[in-house]
Amino acid sequence: MKIENTPYYIAEIGQAHEGSLGILHSYIDALASTGVHAVKFQMHIAEAESSKYEPFRVKFSFEDATRFDYWKRMEFTLEQWKEIKQHCDAVGLDFICSPFSNLAVDWLEEIGVKYYKIGSGEVSNLLLIEKIAQTKKPLILSSGMSSFSELDTTVAFLQDKKVAFSILQCTTSYPTQPQQYGFNVIQELKERYHVSVGFSDHSAKIATNIGAVALGAEILEFHVVFDRRMFGPDAKSSLTLDEVKQLVDDCNAVYQAIEHPINKNDNSDFVALKSIFEKSLAVNKELPKGHILTFDDLEAKKPKGYGIEAARFQEIIGRKLNKNLNQWDFLNEADLE
Repeated sequence: MKIENTPYYIAEIGQAHEGSLGILHSYIDALASTGVHAVKFQMHIAEAESSKYEPFRVKFSFEDATRFDYWKRMEFTLEQWKEIKQHCDAVGLDFICSPFSNLAVDWLEEIGVKYYKIGSGEVSNLLLIEKIAQTKKPLILSSGMSSFSELDTTVAFLQDKKVAFSILQCTTSYPTQPQQYGFNVIQELKERYHVSVGFSDHSAKIATNIGAVALGAEILEFHVVFDRRMFGPDAKSSLTLDEVKQLVDDCNAVYQAIEHPINKNDNSDFVALKSIFEKSLAVNKELPKGHILTFDDLEAKKPKGYGIEAARFQEIIGRKLNKNLNQWDFLNEADLE
């Protein structure tokens, strides 16, 4: 998942398709021109992952009596999922999907997924993680609802299974507020686990992702929606398609800056510019021969090299002119006794 010269961008559709294949495929086409590398889905198979007892995270639906009913409405058949994967392939987007059941892993293996994403609510579901580990494919782990103690357990499990993984700093709050971003955790995760670390965003702000990249995020995941006024539990926490394009452009620039540190001990590249922008000393009024120069007599004028360097003004104060000077004449050593 490491990309040269840019972060790895994952645009999450999640449930923004509202159970509609037409809307889902529209998202794939729209994202193909934004610069993201991957599009992410969630594979919900209601009978395998949920029950009638599951409460709503947010009561948002006018048509689903229960959370189970909602997951049921979000389902697609295995054949439909294969078509979704083929569409992603056709437009050059990596197909990523979060499974929420062992059955979903079986389906994703048949579809041909390259790697897996583990949602923050599944970090401690070692049954599911064991199922994924058996595939020997890499996975991305969201840390949203997990303490370091819980992450330690899952990381140790993955390391024991020799499964390659990355971790995303994530705050499970929709939309996430600035005081909840947890930017400090990005470096803490890197130092603790020595793996690629990214940021999973629910803030609906471009700036959040720019900040994460500046602080070391190598992977960015964010929800997308055609319009934040759309129906759905994640709409208010999502970026629009136009914002995604802007995010990619801005984060690429920041990432490039980080990849190319500047040596402030070497300014040889600016020699020509310095000769234009830097200045020479001049006099700001007509002055007679024999005048003793004061600070109030001096001005600095472009370009450099036509008079004494402006930085040396203190050496000039108190010295006597050996000739008459006109207003705005450059001041040189030859003019001084």
